[in-house]
Amino acid sequence: MKTKLSELLGIDIPIFAFSHCRDVVAEVTRAGGMGVLGVAYKTAAQLETELQWIDARVGGKPYGVDVLLPTRYEKLADRRMTAEDLPQDQVRFMRRVLDEAGIPRLPEADGAILVQEFLDCINMTREQTEAVLEVVLRHPIRAVVSALGSPPQETVQRLHDMGIKVGALAGKPEHALRHKQAGVDFIVAQGMEAGGHTGKVTSMVLWPQVIDAVAPLPVLAAGGIGRGRQMAAALALGAEGVWCGSIWLGTQESELTPALKRRFFSASSEDTVQSRLRSGKPARVLRSKLSDAWERPDAPPFAPLPYQTMLMTEPHLRVARGKLDEWQYYPVGQLVGDINAQTSCRQVVHDMMNEFVEATDRLFRMMHDS
Repeated sequence: MKTKLSELLGIDIPIFAFSHCRDVVAEVTRAGGMGVLGVAYKTAAQLETELQWIDARVGGKPYGVDVLLPTRYEKLADRRMTAEDLPQDQVRFMRRVLDEAGIPRLPEADGAILVQEFLDCINMTREQTEAVLEVVLRHPIRAVVSALGSPPQETVQRLHDMGIKVGALAGKPEHALRHKQAGVDFIVAQGMEAGGHTGKVTSMVLWPQVIDAVAPLPVLAAGGIGRGRQMAAALALGAEGVWCGSIWLGTQESELTPALKRRFFSASSEDTVQSRLRSGKPARVLRSKLSDAWERPDAPPFAPLPYQTMLMTEPHLRVARGKLDEWQYYPVGQLVGDINAQTSCRQVVHDMMNEFVEATDRLFRMMHDS
């Protein structure tokens, strides 16, 4: 397929796969699409290892990374963050909720170490992301995409000087215009159906609005895409490709545990909610007892980014150690209702393209018959 973005980035088919899992990134890239690795939860050393692993498996095919460059966030101290630095009202609330449910606390000897290891992996400020980019630039990355916020113009210029294309996600036309002014090469218009950070506008409304606002800049459609018919609709509305995230969570390459996958397979599209529990900013997640807890009348305000993410580390570890599936949340879009059984990344790409061809053939036949 030849679209502006497939030609710009040198890929065979304009299917972009966002994932925190290196296996997904490599497999979709090898299948002719473009894997994009989320790096918001990796130390510099971990990221170096991950990128070396991907480099060795994609045979020079283009892939990218996804970073966070938020406009608004709470400044962190210029030192290593610890559990003592976290907002204590929210920390105490989470402990009380889990204690009331009988969920064991972390072992006294190892708990602090486990929490600190997780805190050290979180990269959610511009300063942290700039440090991560130092690692990224040592690898043959083809694109850097900002999932939250407009990239600084000096960062865009630096990436351009190295031959790297730059994209940014947008949940409303105003955001897309700010990205365009920053000098990005493409926009990802993400509807509210998507997993993770989203706005309040649905995909079918948002996509053409953003496409018209930033023309002739190419736009990827995101939010509720995991099938060929959805891809056909996106391209018919003017998109130059599709950005998919949730659909890869049900694959054998996915980073999810078998227990969490089973929850996905049994979930409906209505089992997701928009909540600020993950980062302090609106994000769609799989509903759980943890997300419900933050809707209680005695819940404190959500902490700002990145503190909300950091304070959720201890609850996440307690729930995971207890193997309490009904308490686990995870970013996923309304497409979860279509994720019913485990498959492979390559099969997802194959099925999407087959259904895309069937959908477009149907339209052509309708036009011809008329």
